[in-house]
Amino acid sequence: MNNLLKKSLITAAILVLPVYLTVLTHNRNIAPDVTFTTIEGKKISIADLKGKVVLVNFWATDCLACVTEMPALVSLYQQYKQKDFEIIAVAMTDDPPAQVLNFVTQKKLPFPVMHDGLAEVTQKFGNINLTPTTFIFDQQGKLLQRTIGMLDFIKLNQLLSTKLTEKMENN
Repeated sequence: MNNLLKKSLITAAILVLPVYLTVLTHNRNIAPDVTFTTIEGKKISIADLKGKVVLVNFWATDCLACVTEMPALVSLYQQYKQKDFEIIAVAMTDDPPAQVLNFVTQKKLPFPVMHDGLAEVTQKFGNINLTPTTFIFDQQGKLLQRTIGMLDFIKLNQLLSTKLTEKMENN
């Protein structure tokens, strides 16, 4: 390969790499194009949730931290559901569907819950394998926060209060 061709290829790589990295980074900061199928069979797509702040929580019935934070998620949902806020709880692939349904029924979870039996949703969110893992997206689908482990509900309340107030002021 002659020197001119090598220099041209290097120059092209230098010019293209930042654009590629920007696109790659941008795509990680927006909600993936997914459709959640709840345990009741209802389909909810990310596109359906435009205009809402959305919290997607990956959890499992045998995850102590997940079970511990569930009542706080219920409370958060009750507090903000009338203000364009939605929670989608995604039970992990290995969680037995009957156990998920039993948990949802016993705890009377008021928000949509799905069982990700084929791992399609966990893959689209970056191959989630630790629970709890939570994503929060703004009204346009932009990632506001990703948390692995238990949520800090004081900070989360502040974030939601700010984001949901911003929307109300912009209307």
